[in-house]
Amino acid sequence: MRWSHRLAQLCLSACVLLVPFAAQAATEDDPWESINRPIFTFNDTLDTYALKPLAQGYQYVTPQFLEDGIHNMFRNIGDVGNLANNVLQAKPAAAGVDTARLIFNTTFGLLGFFDVGTQMGLQRSDEDFGQTLGYWGVGSGPYVMLPLMGPSTLRDAPAKLVDNYAAPYRYIDNVSVRNSIWGLNIVDTRASLLSAEKMVSGDKYVFIRNAYLQNREFKVKDGQVEDDF
Repeated sequence: MRWSHRLAQLCLSACVLLVPFAAQAATEDDPWESINRPIFTFNDTLDTYALKPLAQGYQYVTPQFLEDGIHNMFRNIGDVGNLANNVLQAKPAAAGVDTARLIFNTTFGLLGFFDVGTQMGLQRSDEDFGQTLGYWGVGSGPYVMLPLMGPSTLRDAPAKLVDNYAAPYRYIDNVSVRNSIWGLNIVDTRASLLSAEKMVSGDKYVFIRNAYLQNREFKVKDGQVEDDF
């Protein structure tokens, strides 16, 4: 994944999924907060003045059905990574669902423009190599705010390099085509998350940190997270 995609996806999707938990204390220590905060400010400023306006313009000029279709196509591409990580996590049932989704969405769904897999009851996974490491017992380590890439942990940060190889469009030889698809993916992801911003409250850094860490724990444990109460 490239930096902008991760910044939008990891920051804002965590807010959407875990707003009820965001007010709780972070599940992991943040010993490098004095370094993380300035990096977060830099990332947030870049998003505010560059990526967000671009995403708003894209959403304004793109018909809803086309925006939905483009979003579905990138999710279909993402199923390649989901499949790979479900195989690495020894989850044959989930890997089978991923395979079926790829087949049906790519063929009957016109390269994923239509998400026929979900309509057939094939629920989409959301896996990455950081989760795979966590599944096999690798601890998350301290919270890390990466320049241009957003929130992460000491475990998840290097795992992003592995995830990057699961993006099929990375292997397109034509540089202009590859960069155009990559750019559209970034903008589409950011546009799909614009509505999540109103859910952020209080200290934005703390909110996103807590939501991210809760989200990662939830995903690594496949939703089997015990309440603290």
